[in-house]
Amino acid sequence: MTSDDTARPGGGRSIETYSALSPDLTEEVLALLAEAASRDGQQAVSEQGRLQLRGGEREGVSHLLLTVDSELVGYAQLEDTDPVEAPAAELVVHPAHRGHGHGRALGSALLAASGKRLRVWAHGGHSAARHLAQVLGLTLFRELRQMRRPLAELDMPEPGLPADVTVRAFVPGQDDSAWLAVNAAAFAHHPEQGSLTQRDLDDRMAEPWFDPAGFFLAERGGELIGYHWTKVHAEEGLGEVYVLGVRPGAQGGGLGKALTAIGLRYLAGRGVRDAMLYVDADNKAAVSVYEGMGFVTYETDLMYRTET
Repeated sequence: MTSDDTARPGGGRSIETYSALSPDLTEEVLALLAEAASRDGQQAVSEQGRLQLRGGEREGVSHLLLTVDSELVGYAQLEDTDPVEAPAAELVVHPAHRGHGHGRALGSALLAASGKRLRVWAHGGHSAARHLAQVLGLTLFRELRQMRRPLAELDMPEPGLPADVTVRAFVPGQDDSAWLAVNAAAFAHHPEQGSLTQRDLDDRMAEPWFDPAGFFLAERGGELIGYHWTKVHAEEGLGEVYVLGVRPGAQGGGLGKALTAIGLRYLAGRGVRDAMLYVDADNKAAVSVYEGMGFVTYETDLMYRTET
């Protein structure tokens, strides 16, 4: 959620809702997102949201485009796929058009579309986004930390895997179903990650950054029990602990920590300067493990929601 909003009139403003965007509209939205990211220092719409811009209609996903005199100046995405939680949204207003009430207009449209059951991300937790959340009557309920550590001169011992566990690289087309099943089990409490489908996996494997050599699978007796999927942000010289999961029942024994170390050693070998990861602030155990591995909080994403 990125907006610098006051109540000044927005003349000529209209908001249209789409279940899918044409290629031309998709490119317009991506250009808007790029302009905003250049100004704000981070993306206002998550990787999942950006992937959902492409490829046609997706169940439960809608796109709200705000135009002023036919010029695209704001975008919001609403995802209503969780059977329990309120619909989740992200929104952004072009930097050159902030301060005219467009963020409030998009937020109000999202509230109406969701039946006033809404969760909204504010990536980076900027003060303007906090103000907009307050104006919309939303309250803070989730804090997602981005943590980083340098990889130069990485001093990390050889990972100590359990004796009966082996690690190998992911094979596209061969390991898809097994990985999706373990991912769903490992993140059953985490709707955004645990609900990934084959289409979501295919979207990511089609991205230029995808490299199966950095996607590590841990097996016991030929059965997948954990994984560490790394990602390299080449332009930023940044490596990412993209997703790390261990199947329930296989947790404990240091497998997660060993997989983390394997991935970090791989990223260091790729020559990236720093590693990053995301972790919920209330996951005290995970935060403590990552702090013990040299990670510190770099920035924070906040999620707001309507009162339940």
